Amino acid sequence: MIDWHSHILPEMDDGSRNVTESLSMLKLLEKQGIDTVVATPHFYANDESAERFLERRAAAYGKIQAEFSQQFPRILQGAEVRYYQGISRMAGLKRLRIENSKLLLLEMPMERWTEYTVKELEELAGFGDCRIVLAHIERYLPMQSERTWERLYNSRILMQANASFFIEMRSSRKAINFLKKGKIQFVGSDCHRMTARPPRIGEAYERIEKKLGSVFVSQMNEYGYSKIAQNL
Repeated sequence: MIDWHSHILPEMDDGSRNVTESLSMLKLLEKQGIDTVVATPHFYANDESAERFLERRAAAYGKIQAEFSQQFPRILQGAEVRYYQGISRMAGLKRLRIENSKLLLLEMPMERWTEYTVKELEELAGFGDCRIVLAHIERYLPMQSERTWERLYNSRILMQANASFFIEMRSSRKAINFLKKGKIQFVGSDCHRMTARPPRIGEAYERIEKKLGSVFVSQMNEYGYSKIAQNL
């Protein structure tokens, strides 16, 4: 199974503080049935260039690469890219896609999106060299109109939800319903540390399997594997 959203690379952002913590989270993810982890450290264009970010990411990955074993989940390097107006013209944006894929994970503003924002997302989705994935969509759901979501779905933009959306009683029914209707494609732990926001994606997948069946979970992950096998 795949964890589509994690902060397991050490010393990159507000996630893992060191190599030891990264390895502990990877071991926990493995116990929860995860064989592929997408590392998505925060990228803020106003703080650093894509080039500098990629240098830091390579260094962070290198720190734990020597500690890998065959039992650990494989890590795919990506980014959680903070959206800003004009991002479609950003130099180096394609380099922030998830490794071996066209998938670009975007973190959207926690507010009602403007018409400009929605149009720019549609524009990005139409480029062909990027397949947009919106991170933890449950955070934005109440802030946007149904028409906005309809436009994004029609633009073939993909949606990622956090494990907590499926685990928490107040939202689990809605999460399952969205997944069943194809409004969510990917699930991520969004894990940060062992002590704060630890990996709980196993509970989410158990909930999904209980409600929708093992075949659904298998098909969901097969779809995900197909997206990260599209070498560029």
